Amino acid sequence: EQEEIRLILALDTLETQYGQELQLTEALLACRRDISRQAEINDLQNALIAVQQGNPLLGLDVDVRTVATVIADWTGVPLSLLMKDEQTELLSLEESLGKRVVGQEAALSAIARRLRAAKTGLTPENGPQGVFLLVGPSGTGKTETALALADALFGGEKALITINLSEYQEPHTVSQLKGSPPGYVGYGQGGILTEAVRKRPYSVVLLDEVEKAHRDVMNLFYQVFDRGVMRDGEGREIDFRNTVILMTANLGSDLLMQLLDEQPEASESDLHELLRPVLRGHFQPALLARFQTVIYRPLPAGALRAIVGMKLGQVSQRLACHYGITTTLSESLFDALTEACLLPDTGARNVDSLLNQQILPALSQQLLSHMAAGQKPRQVTLGYHEEEGVVMAFDEGTISDE
Repeated sequence: EQEEIRLILALDTLETQYGQELQLTEALLACRRDISRQAEINDLQNALIAVQQGNPLLGLDVDVRTVATVIADWTGVPLSLLMKDEQTELLSLEESLGKRVVGQEAALSAIARRLRAAKTGLTPENGPQGVFLLVGPSGTGKTETALALADALFGGEKALITINLSEYQEPHTVSQLKGSPPGYVGYGQGGILTEAVRKRPYSVVLLDEVEKAHRDVMNLFYQVFDRGVMRDGEGREIDFRNTVILMTANLGSDLLMQLLDEQPEASESDLHELLRPVLRGHFQPALLARFQTVIYRPLPAGALRAIVGMKLGQVSQRLACHYGITTTLSESLFDALTEACLLPDTGARNVDSLLNQQILPALSQQLLSHMAAGQKPRQVTLGYHEEEGVVMAFDEGTISDE
């Protein structure tokens, strides 16, 4: 039911934008054909830009972006690489990632330094752009780092390929990743991982919960980490050299939290020294030497509050963009969500859970009720009450949706 409500709202937004773009586009084309209406062109173009907000549904002209989009679809090279200054992006990579990943400055800096070295050609040409093991408690920003990297390096979150290795705890599941060999069921269909990388060679590959995978599955990645290729079930070499590979694990999380409780200012070298025996006990030394370990610390209350602000800000922005509604957020809501995120087992991930299960369903229900009544609220106030939970109040004055 919640998913249905979300899809209805998204469809309504897209239909509204498409109708506005179509109307403005037809008006612009008419002005271009009529010499007497040339003065209207600038106003119509500005109105069209305001409606599109950087994500056009209709193309007025064949421009650089249109050509780049077609080339990106043909080649798998991200649109962002065809249109932006990559050097400038790399220099500010920590800043770009830090806008989405809060409280992990040391981890983001380590990743950015390695990627800059790879992009400038100072690292060996074989192998992916970077191979990292992100270690730390749940809800500290490991998955968000993968999403942020895909957005910053390859133009969007669609460039993220996610494989949950907890599903590959048996040795025979190797064939699911690379494809079945000749004579076996599934031959010719391709592997889950190899087909995804073949279709999108410029991507971030996220291997989630890597500590749960069978050892034979991990052996599959030796050649990928060394030479940047993987041979699929049909014998084709799949190129991984333009990918960034991130593995996540919760190994040693209890030890990390215990040490940081006792020594909040512990250095990165101390944390690596603490986890080294744990990692050696789980990964083979030859495999451990092929990737860089990056440690994610438990998030303090200040960082969690900042994340809560970011998530609620996104909700406010969507309400303002799609419905013109101003949102007021009470301190009680900030406090309640931040406190819920202090649980060590969930961390900041609990924000999304509370938003998706409590706030957004109730908010969308109220919005649909107002839309069905032909009304549109001007403002909504979101708060939290100990007994009632999340509370919301729409302004009494409404304007007819004519």
